[in-house]
Amino acid sequence: MALHVTSDGAKVGREGRMLVVRPREGDPQKVPIAEVESVVIHGLAQLSTQALRLCADRDVQVTWMTKSGGLVAATAPPAPSGQRHLRQFEALREEGFRLSLARRLVIAKLSAQIRFVLRASRGNDRRRDVQTSLEGLRLALRQADGADDLSSLRGHEGAGAAAYFRALPSLTVKELDERLKPSSRSRQPARDRFSALLNYGYGTLYREVLSAILAVGLHPSIGFFHALRSSAHPLALDVMELFRVPMVDLPLLAALNRRTFDASADFDDIEGRVSLSDTGRAKLIELLERRRHETWRHDVVGYSLSYGRIVELEVRLLEKEWSDEAGLFAKLRIR
Repeated sequence: MALHVTSDGAKVGREGRMLVVRPREGDPQKVPIAEVESVVIHGLAQLSTQALRLCADRDVQVTWMTKSGGLVAATAPPAPSGQRHLRQFEALREEGFRLSLARRLVIAKLSAQIRFVLRASRGNDRRRDVQTSLEGLRLALRQADGADDLSSLRGHEGAGAAAYFRALPSLTVKELDERLKPSSRSRQPARDRFSALLNYGYGTLYREVLSAILAVGLHPSIGFFHALRSSAHPLALDVMELFRVPMVDLPLLAALNRRTFDASADFDDIEGRVSLSDTGRAKLIELLERRRHETWRHDVVGYSLSYGRIVELEVRLLEKEWSDEAGLFAKLRIR
């Protein structure tokens, strides 16, 4: 399990082989370290040196995140093999190899978006805007398959993403509060409630992917699709593209349609900047953790794994592209 500490002022300490979470109000909670996969500190909670040492001794990663879902810092596992990094760097220096991986990645992402839109609109007469979005996604998919450089591939991926987000409002139920419906896509800061939910979900997914990359022993700053940037690791952003739909978009749209979120109580709206309240953040974390532990049959290994394990599996399959067995990365498909 991932131990999420969301209350400002909460303190995480240690008693023997237990992590003890002491909120400002209420009773402390004791969690055996053997049951903890990772510790995520949201906002202004504190972690003692003794608790941090216990996590380090048991290879439990600790991550600090902002209230809006941004990654602040994370502990790293023991130093990986330098030879592993050198093999990664050497392989990803070759432009044709990077393009091949990136094309496969974009095709997988666009295919997932198409399947999700088809699945979410099944059983109803598809509105014209949904049909138009599907046409745009299919065009982007065809163009991505024939892209002969990274710049044009990024353009096709961006066009597909725009078509995809145009379809999302039509995938929500009529009874949903208008304030919760997808209307635009704003990142930091979020300008609407849907963007606040999506940003936090993607921030959590970024943490998950980065943890898997570090656990496998790859270097997160050397990727093949996203350009180098100072605010995020390109390889983590690359691998994330495989999981945005199945691990964030799909469960989030389903939760909105079940009216899980309250447009007033679960959000703070201050001068056009929207963020999750404590109750909204707790609901979203619970939703994403449930999804992380759901299982799916992976096409490569032929058996079911939790989505959390599939993230690490995809990173290991990526490494095989320049090691001993190519062609297995990015074959994950939702149906």
